[in-house]
Amino acid sequence: MSVVAKGSSKIVYPAGCKELSDELGKDELVRRLKLLARAFQDMGQDDNIEEYSGLAISLATDFYMDHQSKDVRLLVACCIADVFRIFAPEAPFRDSSLLKEIFMFFIKQLRGLEDPDSPTFKRYFYLLENLAWVKSFNICIELDDNQEIFCNLFQLMFSIMNEKHSSKVRNFVLDMMTPLITEADAVSQELLDIILLNIIEPYKTQNRVAYNMARDLLIRTSNAIEPYIQAFFNNALMLGKMSESEVSDRLYDLIYELNHISPSVLLAVLPQLEFKLKSNEESERKAVTKLLAKMFSDQGSNLAEQNRPLWNCFLGRFNDISIHVRQTCVAYAQHFLLNHQETYKDIVEQLKIRQHDPEETVRMEVVNTILGLAKKDFNSITDELIGFIRERTLDKKYQIRRDSLLGLGQLYKKYTFSERVDKANQEKVCWVKDKVFHAYYQNSNEDRLLVERVFNTCLVPYNSPVDEKMRRLLLLYCTLDDHAVKAFNEMLKHKNNVKNLVHQLVDSFDQQTQGSTPSFNPKIAALARSLPESSKSSDHLKKLCQMLKEDKRMRQYLKVLVGEECTCKRAQELVREVLKKLGSPAPGLQNQFYNTVKLLLERVAPVMIDASSINMLVKHVDETVRGLGIITEGIDDAAEKGVRLIMALSTVYPYYFKDEETYQELLTFLKHEDEAVSDLTLQIFINTGKKLQADLPVIYSSLLPILQSTAKLGNPKQSKHALRCINIVCKNKELIFGQIFEHLKKSLNPESANYLTSIVALGHIALYCPEEFSAEMKNIVSKFIVKELLMQDQTAGADSIESWYSEHHVTEETMAKVQAMKLLVRWLQGIKSNANNSGTSTLRLLFTVIKHEGDLMERGKVNKPELARLRLQAGCCMLKLAEDRCYSELISQEQFRTLAFLMNDSCYHVRLNFAMKLHKGLLSLRLPLEYMSIFCLAANDPLRERRAQVKVFFQQNVSKRREYLKQTPAIKGRMFHFMPDYVIPYVIHLLAHDPDLPTHDDVTALKNIKECLSFVMEPLINKSEDYNYNFFRRMLENIKQTKDAEDPDDADLNRKLYSVCDVALGILNSKPSNITLKDSSVEPVLPAKLFTRPDKSYSNTKSYLPKEFVIDGPKRKAQVSGPKGPSAQEIIVESPGPVVNRLPVCPREPKRKKASSTQVQTMSDSENDSGGEEEVMFKPVPDGPKKRGPKKKDKNIQDVYVKPKGRGRGAKSLDSPAKRPGRKPKHVDDSGESDKITDSSPDVKDFSSSQDSDHSPKPKALMESKRGNTQQSKTKKKKVSQESASSSPASSPRRSSSESPRRGNVDSKSVNKSSIVNGTNKGGAKRTAKSDTESSGNSNRKRKAVDTSTERPPVKRGRPPSNKAGKALTRGKLKGGSDADSDMVSPSRATKQLKMDQFSSKAVPKNVRRAKMIANGTSDGDSPETDGSSSPSKLESLSQMIQTVDTEEDSGIKRRVRGKRK
Repeated sequence: MSVVAKGSSKIVYPAGCKELSDELGKDELVRRLKLLARAFQDMGQDDNIEEYSGLAISLATDFYMDHQSKDVRLLVACCIADVFRIFAPEAPFRDSSLLKEIFMFFIKQLRGLEDPDSPTFKRYFYLLENLAWVKSFNICIELDDNQEIFCNLFQLMFSIMNEKHSSKVRNFVLDMMTPLITEADAVSQELLDIILLNIIEPYKTQNRVAYNMARDLLIRTSNAIEPYIQAFFNNALMLGKMSESEVSDRLYDLIYELNHISPSVLLAVLPQLEFKLKSNEESERKAVTKLLAKMFSDQGSNLAEQNRPLWNCFLGRFNDISIHVRQTCVAYAQHFLLNHQETYKDIVEQLKIRQHDPEETVRMEVVNTILGLAKKDFNSITDELIGFIRERTLDKKYQIRRDSLLGLGQLYKKYTFSERVDKANQEKVCWVKDKVFHAYYQNSNEDRLLVERVFNTCLVPYNSPVDEKMRRLLLLYCTLDDHAVKAFNEMLKHKNNVKNLVHQLVDSFDQQTQGSTPSFNPKIAALARSLPESSKSSDHLKKLCQMLKEDKRMRQYLKVLVGEECTCKRAQELVREVLKKLGSPAPGLQNQFYNTVKLLLERVAPVMIDASSINMLVKHVDETVRGLGIITEGIDDAAEKGVRLIMALSTVYPYYFKDEETYQELLTFLKHEDEAVSDLTLQIFINTGKKLQADLPVIYSSLLPILQSTAKLGNPKQSKHALRCINIVCKNKELIFGQIFEHLKKSLNPESANYLTSIVALGHIALYCPEEFSAEMKNIVSKFIVKELLMQDQTAGADSIESWYSEHHVTEETMAKVQAMKLLVRWLQGIKSNANNSGTSTLRLLFTVIKHEGDLMERGKVNKPELARLRLQAGCCMLKLAEDRCYSELISQEQFRTLAFLMNDSCYHVRLNFAMKLHKGLLSLRLPLEYMSIFCLAANDPLRERRAQVKVFFQQNVSKRREYLKQTPAIKGRMFHFMPDYVIPYVIHLLAHDPDLPTHDDVTALKNIKECLSFVMEPLINKSEDYNYNFFRRMLENIKQTKDAEDPDDADLNRKLYSVCDVALGILNSKPSNITLKDSSVEPVLPAKLFTRPDKSYSNTKSYLPKEFVIDGPKRKAQVSGPKGPSAQEIIVESPGPVVNRLPVCPREPKRKKASSTQVQTMSDSENDSGGEEEVMFKPVPDGPKKRGPKKKDKNIQDVYVKPKGRGRGAKSLDSPAKRPGRKPKHVDDSGESDKITDSSPDVKDFSSSQDSDHSPKPKALMESKRGNTQQSKTKKKKVSQESASSSPASSPRRSSSESPRRGNVDSKSVNKSSIVNGTNKGGAKRTAKSDTESSGNSNRKRKAVDTSTERPPVKRGRPPSNKAGKALTRGKLKGGSDADSDMVSPSRATKQLKMDQFSSKAVPKNVRRAKMIANGTSDGDSPETDGSSSPSKLESLSQMIQTVDTEEDSGIKRRVRGKRK
């Protein structure tokens, strides 16, 4: 029953409810409102509710809604909410402004939901539930300013939600908010911002509940809200309309989160990102790339499959021009590989490209990405991916190499030493250990220190127990490849050297305290060179020395650390103590001094090996040798490798071998059946047995009989090591050697089983005890070694077309001869004197072996491979003797040149081994500087890799000697013995005596000499701070003031010398583009044994080079001082001594106006004019020229074929390419005109040419040739070919066999075939006429054309292919064509076969030449006794043979038939 309020007929209250008025107190009002709220709560829509509309309106007044009591406001809100419920769908409130006030009042009351623990929370929850259930806020949709209400509501709900709220509360909130979006006509940007702001950082992490609610709201309203989101992104991304939205600057973060929450709302947005990826703004491309990388790589994302165009566009960003964009792409690659195997192929392909990125940060990111992926999931790493890290270990940037090696080392440690061994993962990292040690081949100290660190921390952790540590070390060493083993041994040597330097430095302080004043600077400099950044390290080491001087305790720590008694555990403690005294750097700061000392201590501290470690290692190796080792099970040659490890450690840690038990086990190794094991054990005793007789007499007494027996009955290598061990271990070695000597003499018989052992052992006894056995050794050497062994050929070698084969194929007699030559050397090394001319006789014998190509007595019984081995050994023995000063002075220049020509031997293995032996002797500074000149001959090697290798050898020697001069200031007085620049006089002298240089103006020979000179001059003058142009030029000009000391009166020989000097001057002037001459007061010193004293009475400024000889070089920019000061295009010459100026214009004078450009020349016009008529070049060589080598008896010389006896690079043929019927003359083109000699550039002139006027009249022959037509060209070419084929021998430029000690003679028939008749070669005259005219410069006088009847055409360096009749066998003839047809072959085609010929036949043994004759077109049966001409059928078969001989290989030995590279 309703109650009507008094005084008013409109307001009706529910039954039991009292009237409300503003006069009531707070408490009373609350009680009445509670009754009213209860009444409304119990009402339903079926009740008579219209009568309560007045009550509802009265409640919605300011008095109640703005009441100061929150309880009143809450109860009123609940009552009004119930009114909306019971009056639904029509509310009693008609005024829109009143509705707005009511709903804003609701929003304010909903804030009470913030604290679920509040006593009134239930009533607030009831209010929320009521509003959500009835969807009361939907009424606001019809209001004009509904967005304000919605924004306040949403803002409130997102702000008050927290973890305390139950899911029920959250669901009611969502139920209340969802219809306001799904049923609304529009969603304002402000409301959208409120929702989207909660899904991005920092709100996402600050209020996770709000994020979840916003996420759920977006999921529920995805279809309704999608158009508004799309419009927002379209305006922002495509149209660039940035609204006042709070999220306008977080677009890409929003896209990423929306893609996570509801990808469907972005269906129209993602295509727009493709355009953003191609933006011109780097920052924009980077942001979009980062966004898409996250979207594509997220776990469970299918975006790459759903949107392939966008995926392909994203992949293109891996090649973006921006470094940061590429780096971003690479950084996210590991997420792709972890979460999306379907993208593996695309991502790996991009990483493969990016690991070669030009920017180091991108390459570094590739390394970090793959290593990060490996740490997270190593199973996802493939061999291809880890191969990228392997490549980066060779990166040019140290930081990348460092991270790559450290990462690989950590992976190796993790998956090799893990308790649960995974075979698949082990196989993935099994190569890491090799790669780590390969990095030790880097030249930088940083890399070597890095390898040492990785070895100590990852490969074999130094802090492991001794037993486990030695197990890992043994396993590591036994599984390393050969290159890694060499690096490991080298690492031990480097660490030991640094340790010795520190030991010496500490000892210097003790010496200082005793009164002496040692110098610390050399030791500090040597230590600094072993550390990174030597200059800074030197300063830090000086500071350390100062600390050591002041701190005695610290000095004692360091002394114990590098002492022989320091253990691994003690070393770690000492390192910590020393570093503690230095003071640790503050966090985040780098103390460079601290780091330098730390690096030094890491190198010298014995944290890996001590005496206990050696004992444990020997035990493990003993188990392996006996076949009981589990560690090395399944490893090939494990016993040998284990003993080799002990041998390597004994080299650097001999003082740790002091336990008797250790030596007992080593004695058992000596008795092992494997010869390699016993031989290595002997070397261990050599390294460690110096104090064995005194310290361990029991071991010594057991060892001595074994050594004696091994020296007598072992193989040659074992015998050598046994004798060396006796020499070191035994104090009374003379008595022991005497017993062994008597036994060995009895075995010095070819029939004895110990024949080779006896020869080797006798040589070593003669070395160790030269005085005791001098008389007996002299008798053995003279009667047996020389007469009965070296001069006899008892065994006829098997026929072989190979030039080399392995040692096990070599006959015992040849091996005995090899060892006999070594015996001679050791004998001479022991006596160290030339008593009774023993040294001279031995050198003459070795020289004869090389000269006769290995066949000392020239009986022809030894086959080619063994001849090659014999002459190689003879050369190596001469090099060994040259290391001793008393014998190097005995080597004559003829012997030296013969030895040098082994560098051009026909056998590849001879050239290879000889070069390596030469390099080893020079690098150790034992061989004199003169022998460094031999490297120049390697320029003629046909193999590019061999030339490159020898050039590296030469560069290393140059660097070594320059570094030695810097480190040894006291050597200044003898600088000419070590300074690499002084090799130039030796090179010039060697090349001036080149047997292939018949006259000083032979163009072909000079071109080859230019290559040889460039080969050695480029490393000396290119990009070198030590290069002094003035010094080099004065040296070369001084040589031109001297004469050849071998025969000063020989004018031809001196002209050759001057001609080679001119070539060197040309190279000197052509190499640099800009030079500034250094002021130098050092006068170059010339070797007196090669040159006479320079004659200062005149200046030899004449050029001895032919005009046809051109030295090309870069444009020269002279530096001339003018009024404006020196410019960048000037050469400043400042020299206290006289410098011959070959320039027509003085460098200090201004340029002449008529000069077209700055030009550099070697001979001025005045020099030519002063000399009168020029000397005619290419004079015919008269018969029987003067010999410069020892005479050699020629045997079985026939008229048709003579064995070539030139030097190693090959005998020169008299058949020049220009004269052969099947080939074009070199300087004649298809029109009959000669090739232009002058350079096309007006600024670059011929080095030897002088300047003529450009207006000089052209020769008639040249004018006619230019007006000739095609038919005339063919006629001229044919005519030239016919005339050159019909040349007479009357005036042919021949060379007699006496020009070289190993050059054969050619009879008149052969010469007739290859000569040119003077005056009859018209084509040649025309060629010369044009050459002279075109080579003329700016002079006004006319030159007379030189007749080519006196010109020596280009001659191939090496014996050309010839048939039995002595004719030149050209490529055209081999193909069956006639002489006329072969005229059509181009010069390059015609010379191709000659280029493919074997390197030379000069130094090839007689038997070796037979294979070369086959390759060059002669039959296998050709011999000096054969006469007659070859048939066409034989030529056809030989043509096929030549095509296959280039690539033929037998027994793994290359027989590639090639000539000198053009």
